Amino acid sequence: MTTGLRSGQLAETAGVNLQTLRYYERRGLLAEPERTPGGHRLYPHDAVTIVRVIKAAQRLGFTLDEVAELLEAGRHRHGRRMPGLQEKAADKLAEIDARIADLNTIRSALADAMNAGCDDLSVCAASQTCPLPFTGLAQENRHAEPCC
Repeated sequence: MTTGLRSGQLAETAGVNLQTLRYYERRGLLAEPERTPGGHRLYPHDAVTIVRVIKAAQRLGFTLDEVAELLEAGRHRHGRRMPGLQEKAADKLAEIDARIADLNTIRSALADAMNAGCDDLSVCAASQTCPLPFTGLAQENRHAEPCC
């Protein structure tokens, strides 16, 4: 049996908890490790890097599904054209820019409402001078999933 890291060692070194390791295994992000004769998981040393990459990608805004695609692309390129980090990062950057634009619109509307002294949403919504675009905001929910 090769040497490696037990679950607790990997979790501590990578800065995650044991449940995170198990979850990454179930999701296929982290390969199922070898087992010691006593049944303890024994991870290869490069598992630390993989876990750190997963956590860093999440902090950059990638979902675990997207992280899985990135890891898979890195493992199985072999001449096939698969979207890698450059394409995925460009897509994520466009998504973030769209969210920033939405947040700037929201910020501006809220600042206008504060500057106008709006204190009651119902009264403000009925007023012709209300700076909040209630109709536009109610219709403009691009990121929402259909509820029913």
